[in-house]
Amino acid sequence: MALLIRSLCRSMKQPHKQGLSVFRGVVEGRRFAGLTSTSDDGYNFETLAISKPREFVIQVDINRPEKRNAMNLKFWSEMVECFDKLAVDEDCRTVVLSGNGAMFTAGMDLQDFAQLLMKRREETSDPGRQAFALNRLIPKLQDSFTAIERCPKPVIAAVHSACIGGGVDMVSACDIRICTTDAWFQIKEVDLGIAADVGTLQRFPKVIGNDSLVRELVYTARKFLSDEAKECGFVSRVFKNKETMVENAIELAATIAEKSPMAVQGSKKCLVYSRDHSVGEGLEYMNLWNQSMLQSEDMLTAVQSMMEKKKPVFKKL
Repeated sequence: MALLIRSLCRSMKQPHKQGLSVFRGVVEGRRFAGLTSTSDDGYNFETLAISKPREFVIQVDINRPEKRNAMNLKFWSEMVECFDKLAVDEDCRTVVLSGNGAMFTAGMDLQDFAQLLMKRREETSDPGRQAFALNRLIPKLQDSFTAIERCPKPVIAAVHSACIGGGVDMVSACDIRICTTDAWFQIKEVDLGIAADVGTLQRFPKVIGNDSLVRELVYTARKFLSDEAKECGFVSRVFKNKETMVENAIELAATIAEKSPMAVQGSKKCLVYSRDHSVGEGLEYMNLWNQSMLQSEDMLTAVQSMMEKKKPVFKKL
């Protein structure tokens, strides 16, 4: 490590155009699903309220309090649009996901989806064609929460009161989960005669790492409270009320936002990849990733600031 730091210090006086050029090429080539920057665009949504409580921190509130933040059809499309924008917004480095009103979310808006299914059945009575229609719809719904995971910015879910059904799918896709003491969670789908189909069965088991408990919660649809959520590792911290929780979520997000955006976002990308691959494959991916990232000026900035005992300031990404 000492040798690496000495080498970095010597290299601070040398141009890094070639290395930075390589890095920029990699980033522009990937650009997270080919999206372009939307930092100058507004975040105007019907079901989401967007605010910026701190520099580089964006707060996304589910904003249907009169409907207990139930997830209607508009919500699902706006989640993709919102998080795809956040993914490439250079003024956003971390996201806090919370809910306005009395509860975090009641889950899927059943009335909205019942009307949709009735419309599909009116269009055709052929079960095969109905199946094809659902085959096109379900991946779009799944992408609403995969967009959270795909977004390279860390997302902190701040849950108060109820988090039901689709809410568990959603927060399972987040990087960090915290909640209030009155929070409770429920994988509700079996009570509705369906299997959870937008992420819980895929992500929740990997989050808590307890297969027996996962199956109990999924098969029985029983509620589990904040203390059990903390005990099983679904949330990392519990707070006495919503105000305190949100304040702490924003403070945590601001702390992360002070770090190198290249290091943080690279870490998220590699963590997600490693979760779904073997250790060997994860290490190989890390090797390929750092071939370009180790040439970044952020590493030089961090080391130089550490030696000068001052707070590093990183350029926008």
